Amino acid sequence: MKRKFLWGSAFSGPQTEGKGQGKSLSTWDYWFQKEPQKFYHQLETSNDFINQYKTDIKLAKEVNFNSLRTSIQWTFLMPNGKDVNPAAVTFYNNMIDEMLQQGIVPIINLFHFDMPMWLMDQGGWTTKASIDAFLHYATTCFQLFGDRVKTWMTFNEPIVHVECQYLYQYHYPCIESIPQALQAMWNTIIAHKVVVKKYHELNLGGEIGIILNLKLPKPRSQSVEDLQAANWADIWQSRCFLDACLKGQFPEELISESKKRNWTWKTTPAEWTLLKNYPIDLLGLNYYQPLRVQAPTKLITKDLPDQLFYNDYQKPGIKINKSRGWEIYPEGIYEALMHIKNNYNNIPVYIAENGTGIEGEEKFVNQKTKMIEDDYRIEFLGDHIAAVERAIKDGSNCFGFHMWTYIDNWSWLNSYKNRYGIVSLNINTGQRTLKKSYYWLRDFIANKEL
Repeated sequence: MKRKFLWGSAFSGPQTEGKGQGKSLSTWDYWFQKEPQKFYHQLETSNDFINQYKTDIKLAKEVNFNSLRTSIQWTFLMPNGKDVNPAAVTFYNNMIDEMLQQGIVPIINLFHFDMPMWLMDQGGWTTKASIDAFLHYATTCFQLFGDRVKTWMTFNEPIVHVECQYLYQYHYPCIESIPQALQAMWNTIIAHKVVVKKYHELNLGGEIGIILNLKLPKPRSQSVEDLQAANWADIWQSRCFLDACLKGQFPEELISESKKRNWTWKTTPAEWTLLKNYPIDLLGLNYYQPLRVQAPTKLITKDLPDQLFYNDYQKPGIKINKSRGWEIYPEGIYEALMHIKNNYNNIPVYIAENGTGIEGEEKFVNQKTKMIEDDYRIEFLGDHIAAVERAIKDGSNCFGFHMWTYIDNWSWLNSYKNRYGIVSLNINTGQRTLKKSYYWLRDFIANKEL
């Protein structure tokens, strides 16, 4: 199928919308109420996209975007998991219609880390009830909006909610348990599969996929130990979801290791059948940084993957975004796309997120023009887009590039500490101000054909 190249941006409901009428608590809402000190400057979402969506979509159109990806908030659309909230239906209908009216393709993601608290009270993704609940929610979305939305995604970066909730304590409920992480991973995979199955049964004339973050492990050396560490990092970080969603498989090495270590999770024969079937139509690929690893050298204090199987490794002399501590390595986006081409049947793929977050951007304001001169972002985006273009020339079936994100937004525990946008947000007044990168990207897209 011949596709028009998609230029655009990703964002999410919980990071931009604000408090919708009738919305119930997500895990993030609950955690903020319980422990606000864990959130940078104790700031909540200030974008107010629910009321500002026309302004923001207009800014997207004027920068020459032809597509946007956001998410529906489960807690807004179905506050109790059963009944539909009319206020949410009105908002999402208006938002979708406004995108279409402006010539922007809406890509809608169903889950972006915002687990409903009523479901977390039952066990979240570790409970089988989550599978049926997610299917009911997704089916409702398809029925309400599927006549206009023709590109759907089930999850954004599902490995993140698995790791951050059940291994590394970055998301509520902050548990450290490999067996629970594996159960959450498995249930998420099965929830994805049943939703893909349902979407195609509804014959709505669109396509459905998943958004995965891919940072290919790079071993410190070619020693057997470092190569083994890189393989394990790949299994934990990428292959669990890549293989399940694109090949209908679950890594045999992890199954075998789990049996040896008595890590068990509940499955059924019907779920294994689901796993083998219902491939996705397209893949969203998020890329920010590579994953450099080495064989374990640290004292193992906890049963966690990055202690048992591999350790992180920082290569001397690399370029770093000091605000995030992340390596800047544009070549990695090329490597990721070629990995999909060579090992996953060159499925249609688009870059679903890529960007750089910087703290304290006010120091880059030009005092005469009052504009943030974010040349570092221009360089970052230019280098990564060039790597994408090279991958396309080398045969990648890549059909789009979405940045994270076009307007500064709220970012989990970091709140508004690091700014990612090409449009600056004043969190006190809500004013949107264009950065230098906005004008650069507008002109770049106008004169670029991929």
